[in-house]
Amino acid sequence: MSEFGREHPRNLIPELCNQFYHLGWVTGTGGGISIKDGLKKSQCTPLFMLAYRERNAGAVIHTHSPHAVRCTLLYDKEFVITHQEMIKGIKDATLERYLRYDEKLIVPIIENTPFEKDLAGSLAGALRAYPGTSAVLVRRHGVYVWGDTWQQAKTMTECYDYLFEMAVEMKKLGLDPALNPESEKNGEK
Repeated sequence: MSEFGREHPRNLIPELCNQFYHLGWVTGTGGGISIKDGLKKSQCTPLFMLAYRERNAGAVIHTHSPHAVRCTLLYDKEFVITHQEMIKGIKDATLERYLRYDEKLIVPIIENTPFEKDLAGSLAGALRAYPGTSAVLVRRHGVYVWGDTWQQAKTMTECYDYLFEMAVEMKKLGLDPALNPESEKNGEK
């Protein structure tokens, strides 16, 4: 494929950003995507580099998804959800496989900073504390998601966004997204 083929980052990144804009993930100055193929430095670069180094990611997506931001307001240190079909779209790096719908998905939440580059220390800490995670939420900011390829990162970002929205809606209805409905049926807590 030529350097200017459809999947070359120069062509692919604007196309993905256009899609992300229409999803509401990258509005104003918010959000970004990086594909390992040379990097133009931005505020996000140190954070993208952490995912490349620590997780051997092939691509990193950063969104300011309203669903992700709302989740950071509803959860303290971790976002937790289980028994949702879209969990099957999330790969766990420790298990080296995609999760089952009935497994618990846990995403760490780190505190925001005035300058995005200053998130690197807490992001690195979250990567060490949660070796299986493929995403980190940033309070009142958004989410970083990475995958082995840009396709995997995009798919997982879509799954995470769905799950963030589902958790917000469940909480509005008084439902606990982390509750195992099977154990509730059997009278377990």
